[in-house]
Amino acid sequence: MAKDYSRTQRIGDQMQRELALLIQREIKDPRLGMVTITAVDVSRDLSHAKVYITVMGKDSPEQIQQNLEILQEAAGFLRMQLGKAIKVRTIPQLHFHYDASIRRGAELSALIERAVAEDRKHEGGEG
Repeated sequence: MAKDYSRTQRIGDQMQRELALLIQREIKDPRLGMVTITAVDVSRDLSHAKVYITVMGKDSPEQIQQNLEILQEAAGFLRMQLGKAIKVRTIPQLHFHYDASIRRGAELSALIERAVAEDRKHEGGEG
């Protein structure tokens, strides 16, 4: 029987929880927006972790890039803090990436709502 939930997934989930707390509590940069960690993908050898983030309210490319740079500069500090919180032999290198799926989902939802409203308008006019 195959494993449904691998060790790397468990470590990624724990890193996601810990990073969310660390970013909120420990990073004091006023330029950093409301960052949400959507996922953490850990490589099989635990050497690298892709941390996917979204930024609430600030979704211009410049602001997103600025937030990514702030987090990448703090990656060493965050990694050290993760080492204290998570009991694994090595803490992966952190690589921050923007997750545009939530914004794309909101755009698609708005398109669907607009299409439904148009359909209702046409149905009401014909009846």
